[in-house]
Amino acid sequence: MHRYLVVDPGIKAKRADLIDDPVVIRVNKNFNEEMAEKFATEMAKAHETGQTVIPVVLDSFGGEVYSLLDIVSQIQNSRIPVATIVEGKAMSAGAMLFGFGWHGHRYMAESATLMIHDVSAGHWGKIEEIKADAKETERLHKLIFAKLAKHLDKQEDYFLNIIHEKGHAEWYLTAKEAKKHGLCSHIGVPEYRVEVGLTHKFGLAGAK
Repeated sequence: MHRYLVVDPGIKAKRADLIDDPVVIRVNKNFNEEMAEKFATEMAKAHETGQTVIPVVLDSFGGEVYSLLDIVSQIQNSRIPVATIVEGKAMSAGAMLFGFGWHGHRYMAESATLMIHDVSAGHWGKIEEIKADAKETERLHKLIFAKLAKHLDKQEDYFLNIIHEKGHAEWYLTAKEAKKHGLCSHIGVPEYRVEVGLTHKFGLAGAK
């Protein structure tokens, strides 16, 4: 996504004195607690710049589901619309996060790819510990897919059923397929253009 700040040449003030640059959040690492904390910091800053939308550009293979849920909560509680954008790939937790962009604000490049699969976790330890971990993984699996379906105004089991029908294999989606399932709002990458200009008026005060 390209970001532009265009200032009228008649304005002689320094750019930094005119406007705070809008925040564009880039998610290009594995999801973990550190990344979720950084995301929260950038979200808070975006709420202070006066911008009218928060772009989140995704290029990730995924990561921890708890961190994903943290970030999803931040997006859903944002006071400013959050736009999710995929230019190349968004897989696993990255694909799920993409789907939680605000309505009408989910963008995919025509050649971009999403990949969705079961929530997974490695289990080690005693048998009872493994059973408890497996139960929690199942809970998280149902929770995140139900939340996504609800966000996209679909039946709670919409994505769960598709994954089951595909034998729980990794599900790759093109931009057109993602749009068909309501994950993608627009095929194409937006630009963020901020224009600072002057308005000149001449005439008698109050004249029409």
